[in-house]
Amino acid sequence: MTTSIRVGVIGAGRIGRIHALNLSTATDGAELHAVYDPDRAAAEACAARCRTARVVDEAAGLIEDPQIDAVVICSPTGHHAAQIERCAAAGKAILCEKPIDLALERIDGALDAVRRAGVKLMVGFNRRFDPGFARARAMVLEGHIGTPHLVRITSRDPAPPPASYIRGSGGLFLDMTIHDLDMARWIVGDEVDEIHASGANLCDPAIGEAGDIDTAILSLRYRGGALGAIDNSRRAVYGYDQRLEVFGDRGCVAVGNVPPTTAVLARADGVTSDGPLAFFLERYREAYRIEMQAFVDCLRFDRTPPVTGEDGRVPVLMALAAERSRREGRPARVSV
Repeated sequence: MTTSIRVGVIGAGRIGRIHALNLSTATDGAELHAVYDPDRAAAEACAARCRTARVVDEAAGLIEDPQIDAVVICSPTGHHAAQIERCAAAGKAILCEKPIDLALERIDGALDAVRRAGVKLMVGFNRRFDPGFARARAMVLEGHIGTPHLVRITSRDPAPPPASYIRGSGGLFLDMTIHDLDMARWIVGDEVDEIHASGANLCDPAIGEAGDIDTAILSLRYRGGALGAIDNSRRAVYGYDQRLEVFGDRGCVAVGNVPPTTAVLARADGVTSDGPLAFFLERYREAYRIEMQAFVDCLRFDRTPPVTGEDGRVPVLMALAAERSRREGRPARVSV
């Protein structure tokens, strides 16, 4: 067992700052060693907040630093595959945010580099580490609801991102729905064979002008016979809406939204309570902490990463099938 894993973080945006802070304050057996961002001021602010890291001037310098055991990749998606390949060549373990890439051939090249180098790669699907979702999955796999028949996933953001973000995101299915596609296969331990997707522009005209949709419904058909449904919206005026339900022949398990508090006010004019948390940073704060601990533990105890490179590849296949279905107006097969 390695007692301490020295980690470098590439990217000091929202996700990079979360991972860096967790590494420096909330992850057993880890040491945040260095931070890189092309915006040096952002990297310096991140390092100062963590109080344990130095700032490097180039991603390559971080990747090739012999004192670093593992690299957390939080750069824009277009850099992921190349950085995975460089990390693999340098013998570094890798945690890479989703998606690995928008193109399947680049994903396959990165995964091949990881296999050749014999390093560990974990893909950042943080929702798998949410305590509520993880408990629901355990209940399903332990047979508490019997054979799954229906899976329903709701995922709605509180406000649309800017059009400048949309243009480089790969579109709704590869950027936002990809979390739900991963959840759909993970929650029941089965693969999806077929997807029928439809979408519309109902929230923000700028998203349509950027060539994307902001509202979607996906119907899923699982290999084992179950059916699924995913609904997405880029704008839920009441907060960050994240819900899941799995219905089987012996019962049902559901996970609802998480409010800031459980206080309920009851009066003659009605009963009120807090709405959902504002956004993913708050909703999945604990999931990100657990995710990072799981990554570090898989290195310390030489375990298989809980979210493998193949787990990162399949949701991209599913997202591409969903986009194909939407454009062709018919179901599309998922070739896993």
